[in-house]
Amino acid sequence: MAAEAEVIDELHRLRARVPQLTGALAASVDGLVLAQDTPGVDPDGLAALTAAALGVALRVTDATGQGDFRELLVRGVHGYVATYAAGGTAVLTLLAQDRVNVGRLHLEGRRAGTRIGELIEAAAARAEPAPQTPAVKAPAKSAAKSAPTRTRTARAPAKPRSTTNARTTTTES
Repeated sequence: MAAEAEVIDELHRLRARVPQLTGALAASVDGLVLAQDTPGVDPDGLAALTAAALGVALRVTDATGQGDFRELLVRGVHGYVATYAAGGTAVLTLLAQDRVNVGRLHLEGRRAGTRIGELIEAAAARAEPAPQTPAVKAPAKSAAKSAPTRTRTARAPAKPRSTTNARTTTTES
């Protein structure tokens, strides 16, 4: 991935801003590691688990009508695992100590997720060649084969008519 160095730099800056972070991982939504700074944790396993948790979170938000996925927070005895949307194709997963300020974790995690999403999308745009349109002319239609132009004309008002029933007489216009 062309943006891997930039994403790793963003992960390092994030860990500097939130000292209670013990790890940070950017992964694709299908569980592939894009960049990681997770000492002591298997990044491939964490990315796969993040994708599984993301799948459940997406189903929960969909089933409850809460809209698109934004973030997921899991609290364990020893700390937090927070996952944030990072553009449309990636997620940011953060590992934090139990004593982390959760408001600060969310603030910085959301910002970093947005930034990482931008970096990944920019790298994908650079990697894709611009679509080239061939210079092919559309064949000209001959006058004999083209369909005549259709126009609408106003209708004349309908004449009133009478309907007789056993009980009533009705005039319609």
